[in-house]
Amino acid sequence: MSRSLRSVDLVRIPKRKRHIRKILIVCEGEKTEPAYFKKFPEKPEVFDVLDVKGIGNNTIFVVNKAIELRDKAEKEGEPYIETWAVFDKDDFPQANFEKAIKLATENRINCAYSIECFELWYLLHFNYYETGMHRNDYFEKLSQLLKQPYTKNSDNMYNLLKDKTNIAIKNARKLYLKQYTQPLSEQNPVTLIFELVEKLKG
Repeated sequence: MSRSLRSVDLVRIPKRKRHIRKILIVCEGEKTEPAYFKKFPEKPEVFDVLDVKGIGNNTIFVVNKAIELRDKAEKEGEPYIETWAVFDKDDFPQANFEKAIKLATENRINCAYSIECFELWYLLHFNYYETGMHRNDYFEKLSQLLKQPYTKNSDNMYNLLKDKTNIAIKNARKLYLKQYTQPLSEQNPVTLIFELVEKLKG
């Protein structure tokens, strides 16, 4: 073999560095939602890092913060593969709630909103519900179903519910398909958390 061929054999082709796949989740609540999402196990085929922020502010602020953090990461050369805003209708004015969804859509932010509140997602792990109720009633029902007092900001809900996640996805999708043709003001109850959870489960 000639020297030139041997030298070609010795040339090392550098391996391309795989970008870390990060998903950003910006939550309205400071503790309840972040405590749940932070428990999702890493799935290298879906994501390497789950960056969860609990903002503790109103719906529009949550979406604006998601846009800000997404854009900052892109400028720094460490972009997120997806960005999600998680918020509830709660007692916020309907106009603000709808404005937040519109703002998210216009800025390529995925929305996982709930009407009336995030705890609807927890309830759907047990049963299908399509009747609107006040969020305090959600807490009472959850305590009954969990057979222990439900406390907001609990950091154990993921572990308590993980075996029923597929049931919740099925119930939430069924509910969404029933509600989505209605005006947002008439969609109580509904939750899009199932879309985010499906993403995280791969």
